[in-house]
Amino acid sequence: MSPTRPALRVCRRESFDAAHQLCDPRLSPEENRALYGKCVNLHGHRYQLEVIVAGDMDDASGYVVDLKQLADVIKAEVIQHVDHHNLNTDVTWLEGRIPTAENLAAVFFERLEPHITRGTLHTVRLWETEKNWAECTRGD
Repeated sequence: MSPTRPALRVCRRESFDAAHQLCDPRLSPEENRALYGKCVNLHGHRYQLEVIVAGDMDDASGYVVDLKQLADVIKAEVIQHVDHHNLNTDVTWLEGRIPTAENLAAVFFERLEPHITRGTLHTVRLWETEKNWAECTRGD
């Protein structure tokens, strides 16, 4: 009888700075202020992006995924497009979406998933502040 291997997940964290405002163009200024409060004003965050990959460990390398390669994918597919940008106006693939942490986590997951070639993209977690985060996950 061979022992069952535990499920493995590895995580890479990257950060970026970006500005955004929460504003639904279909709503009046008063309705937006009632819904989003002070976040209706243009403001910025130092976001923390965590990308978790699940899979089996390669016996030869000891890796689930090469974290340097994962970092390169995160930077190419997300960070270079959003860092020091206005998420409402500067990022074409965010057009038509209100840049809430929830929307950003979901879009980042969509952008990263096709580029994960070793393991499976499990979770994208986006910390907007040290108290607030949103997560998009594949589930178990």
